[in-house]
Amino acid sequence: MRTVMTTRLAFAFMFAAVMASAAHLAAQAPGAGGPPAPPPTPRASAPLDLTGTWVSIVNEDWRWRMITPPRGDFPGVPLTPAGRELAMAWDPKTDGSCKAFGAAGLMRMPTRLKISWVDDATLKIESDNGQQTRLLRFGGTRRPAPPSLQGDSRAEWLRTMPPGNPFGINIPGAGPALPGGSLKVITTNLSGGWLRRNGVPYSPKATMTEYFDRFPAPEGQEGFSVTTQVVDPEYLFGRFVTSTHFRREPDVSKWAPKPCKPI
Repeated sequence: MRTVMTTRLAFAFMFAAVMASAAHLAAQAPGAGGPPAPPPTPRASAPLDLTGTWVSIVNEDWRWRMITPPRGDFPGVPLTPAGRELAMAWDPKTDGSCKAFGAAGLMRMPTRLKISWVDDATLKIESDNGQQTRLLRFGGTRRPAPPSLQGDSRAEWLRTMPPGNPFGINIPGAGPALPGGSLKVITTNLSGGWLRRNGVPYSPKATMTEYFDRFPAPEGQEGFSVTTQVVDPEYLFGRFVTSTHFRREPDVSKWAPKPCKPI
């Protein structure tokens, strides 16, 4: 009987010692006894890295992106009668106007991009063609501003692709699809502009939604794609959807800023 009691006491002391040790370790943990740690910033929690210098890969719609098409050449764009009328009134003398470099048309231009963080909650996209700057803001609120070519862009991370995602983009000769997620951006408060440089219009009522995704390319290169949807109740029927691709550049040696013509 004495042996059983001794054993029980030993276990009791051991259990108490373990609990005391656990409590001590918990007390030493960061934030213990205080307020919870703040959530990581959008920059710190980014599931993919879009920073760097990139060049557009024109692998679709070459004739409408690399050269200025003639007036009235706008197949594939679901224009309303009002949109068609405005497109048919385009003056070729205005070719190169900054209207072609608004948010809804900029990423389709043959251009190089510089993408960097302005702060922990703002991504900046700069283009050398047209010399435009877009600011993609995560969370928070912003004071109302007048409509502009680049509008107001609200960004959020989408974490829908787990590591080893079998539905990621895989290109023959490239490595496995990158884990993480994508970047969603919704842009409003636009001043209107052109979807194509031959005056195919979008109005100030337009809303643009973008999804940015990273992917590996052959020979160790890196790329990203942006799928863009433009909805405009004034000049478009339904949605105008495009997919645009970029390849990372090793440096900025080919960066060649060229301004657009003032509106």
